[in-house]
Formats: sequence, structure tokens, C-alpha cells
Amino acid sequence: MPDLADHPLRYEVANELHARPFPVLAAPGQAAYLALKPASGAAGRDREADRAHLIALLDRHGAPHPQPGATHYFGEIGKYRLKWECHTEFVTYTVFGEGLTERPFDASTFAALPADWLAAAPGTRLTSALIRVEELTDESVIPARAQEWFVPESLAISRVLDDSLVVAGDFRIDAAGNTRFAIFARPQTGARRLGRVVQRLCEIETYKAMSMLGLFRARALGPAMKDLDDRLSALVAAMATDTEDAEAILPQLLTISAELEKLVTDNSFRFGATGAYETIVNQRIEVLRETRFEGLQTFGEFMLRRFDPAMRTVKSTERRLQTMADRAMRAGELLRTRVDVERSAQNQALLESMDRRADLQLRLQRTVEGLSVVAISYYAVNLVLYLLGPLEAAAGVGKVTLAALATPVVVALVWFMVNRIRRKME
Repeated sequence: MPDLADHPLRYEVANELHARPFPVLAAPGQAAYLALKPASGAAGRDREADRAHLIALLDRHGAPHPQPGATHYFGEIGKYRLKWECHTEFVTYTVFGEGLTERPFDASTFAALPADWLAAAPGTRLTSALIRVEELTDESVIPARAQEWFVPESLAISRVLDDSLVVAGDFRIDAAGNTRFAIFARPQTGARRLGRVVQRLCEIETYKAMSMLGLFRARALGPAMKDLDDRLSALVAAMATDTEDAEAILPQLLTISAELEKLVTDNSFRFGATGAYETIVNQRIEVLRETRFEGLQTFGEFMLRRFDPAMRTVKSTERRLQTMADRAMRAGELLRTRVDVERSAQNQALLESMDRRADLQLRLQRTVEGLSVVAISYYAVNLVLYLLGPLEAAAGVGKVTLAALATPVVVALVWFMVNRIRRKME
């Protein structure tokens, strides 16, 4: 093949598909997971601060740094392995260790993340989880351990990936502030497959938490939306009557429309992100290929009962907000139409008034023209009499007789002249 110029992003596009490899973890083992997110403005945060925080941790262990601008990192920190990822709204740290602690779900794995380093984090804890991985040699011990480690009411447990593993969790926060997951892996389960399951559980927990942020945003919008809905309904009802001044209602309606549009703009990102995160949660559960374990609820059933209603509430709030904005827009269009009709009627009345005034002016003009004919004729007759004065004695005609003869002729000539001038002006 002849030499071809590569697209500037060719290698970046290809490498992006392999940028976040799954971790590798063998049983028995454990993992500690932490997701950090700023309380506000997470999408626009300074990502260099996240990388600087990671580098500060790596320097404590003498570990190599990530590439400038990196969004992921995997390396050794002491006796643990660290996986770091930078996402749109949060960053995650996953610490992997070999073997198990004597006490189940002991937070000692988090010792790889020093307390003073955590206190300097550029964000707050969104979620944290401890994952215990045991080798499954006797399936009969699982129910007793699940009952001991988790809250029975919330327990979700299932066989996954063709019954090569059993996963359990209750999505509750324990006394140490962590969520717990347990994985029981059959001896033939590979370390890569086990690492993928650990990654999926961490993603389910994180994106579930991110999705639930949309629920609390929807709840916070409730009072403001009710107030706007009541005001909008009152204005629409007032529009249905002829007693209200449309031009007085229009500014109020425009104010409501502006407030609704601001709510839509301020919350569109959160609602859109909630929908995307919900999709990820459902996809991550689907790829586990769950089957029921001893009649207990699966992760999918847990989400159907606890998670899906919250997501439906968010979608309902989003639809309601958009519907209100559309209502306000339609009401504004109707009100503007009503104002235009009223103004058209006013303009029509004004035109009729102007027509009447023009008619009166025309009549007045004709009256003035008639009077002007008389006045001009009067002066014209006098001029004619002065001109015909010498003939008065010669012809023996009296002045009165001469005026009587000249007046009709002069008046006719003046009338003809005035009409001709008016026609030319028209």
C-alpha cells in the first residue's frame, strides 16, 4: 500500500477503545473502591486538580506518574494495585489486594489511601465500597454468610456469567461508611473475568448513585414547579374571559415563560445525565447474565423495585417541566394573537375615524372652494368694471347694467379655472 497521510486523530481514536482495560484479580482477594465528586459544578471542574491529587498519592509510594492529560492510570502502590479513572463528573480510585482480612469487610484496604491525602481531595465522597472475593468450594455456606454480612430485606444475590460466580450485596452504607459486595468465585474462574465482575459492580454502584442525584433535583424542583403551574393556570383562565386586558396579562405570561425556560436550562444537564447513567446501570446488570440463587431477588429485581421508580419520577418531572414550558409558549402565542386582533380592531376604528375626518375635510374644502369662487369673482368683476369703464359712457350703458352682464361671465370663468386647478392637483 502506498504511503498515506494519517488523520490527526487516527491513533487516538483507535487507542481510546483500549484506554481503560479491566483489572485482574484472583480469588481470594479484596478491593476498595472510592468515587469522588465536587458538590457542585462537577462537569466544569479543574481536572488538573484531580491529576495533581493522584500524583501526590503516587509520590508517596514512589510510583511512576501518568501521562499529561491522562484520564486513567493503573499501577502499583506498595503491596496494592491502583486503578484511577477520571470521568465527566467524578474520579474513581480502586485498590486491589491479594488475600482476605480475618474480619470480613475490614476497611484496612483503604490504608493505601492515607487519611491526610483523602482530606485534601478536590471533591466529596460520592460512594465507597468494599468488595470481598472468596473462592467458592462449598455453595452451602453462601446463604449463612449473606445473612450475616448484609441486611436481609435489601439483599440481592444471583449467579452470574453462566454460574461461574455468585455475587451478593445490599446497596446499603455500613457503619464504616462503605457499601459491601461479596463475590464467590468457582476455582476455574479466570482472574480477568473476576476483574471484570469487580469493575461492573463498582460501576453499578457509582452510576446508581449518580442517577439518584437526579431524583433529589426533581424533588427540589417540586415547590417551584407547583407555584409556576398555579400562576400559569390562573393566567390561562383569565385569558378565557373578555374582562381581562390582554396587554396587561402578556408581561406576566412572559415572566412565567422566562422562569420556566431558566428551570429547563438549569436542569437539562442533570436530567440528561440521569437518563444516561440509568442506561449504564441497566446495561452493566444485563451483561452479568444473572440467574436466580435459591429464590432470592437478583440485582435486576432489586433495581426494578427500588431504582426504577426513582428514575420514573425523574423522567416524569422532566416531562412535566417541558410540558409546562410548552403550555406557556402556546399561551403566549394565543395571547399575542389576541393582542394583535385587539390592536387590529383599534386600528380599524382609527382608520374609520380618519375616513370621517377626511370626508369632513373634503366637504369643508368644497365649501371653501365655493366661497373662494365668490370672493375671486367679486374682485374679478370689479376689475372687469374698471376695464370696461371707458365704454360705459360711449355705449350709454349704466354701471349696474354692465356689472349685471359681466358677473355671470366672470363667475363662470372663475369656476372653470378653480375646477381645472383642483383636477390637476388631484
